[in-house]
Amino acid sequence: MEIPSLSELDFNESGEWPVSIKAIAIILLCAVIWAIGYYFVINDKKIELQVLEQKEVQLKASFEKKQAKAANLDAYKEQMKEMKVVFSGMLQQLPRKSEVADLLVDISRTGLVNGLEFELFQPEDERPIDFYAELPIAMNVTGTYHQFGEFVSAIAALPRIVTLHDFQVKPLGDSGKMSMTITAKTYRYFDEKEE
Repeated sequence: MEIPSLSELDFNESGEWPVSIKAIAIILLCAVIWAIGYYFVINDKKIELQVLEQKEVQLKASFEKKQAKAANLDAYKEQMKEMKVVFSGMLQQLPRKSEVADLLVDISRTGLVNGLEFELFQPEDERPIDFYAELPIAMNVTGTYHQFGEFVSAIAALPRIVTLHDFQVKPLGDSGKMSMTITAKTYRYFDEKEE
C-alpha cells in the first residue's frame, strides 16, 4: 500500500483516506487540542493550584497556632484571673489622689521618728505616665549614717509604694552628722474620671 503525499489528500474527502493517514490525523488533532487545552485551561489551573497550595500551608500553620491557644485556653483564663488579682493588689499600693497628702505626712513623720532634721521637704508637680502619675519629693535631711539607714528601711516598709532616687550624702564637719539629698517618688493611679 502506497502512502499518498500531503498534496494528494483532499480534506473534503477525509473519510476516504487510508486508515494509517486517518490515525495520524486523529493523533495530530488530539495533540493540537491537548496543547490548546493545556495552554488555556490547565496552565492557569496549575498556577492557581500552586497559589492555593501555598495558602494551604499558611492556613495550616495558622490553624496549628490557634489550636494550641485553644487547647490552653483554660490555663490562659486562669492566668488572667491571677494577673488581675496581682495587678489590683499592686494598684491598691498606689495612693489615690485623696491619699497623697497622708502619704507625704507619713514620709516626713518617718524621718522625724528616726531622728532626722528636714532642711527641705518639697513635693514637686505630678508627671503623668500611662495609667499612673509620678509625684517626686525633693528632700534634704541631716542626721547620722544609721539614722539614714533606718529612715530608708522605714520608707521601704510603708504600705504604699515609695522609691528613693538620686542619693547624695556629705559629711557635716567633725560632728559625725551628715547631710543627705534624696528624691523620693510616689505613684498614684488615675481614677476612672481622670483617664
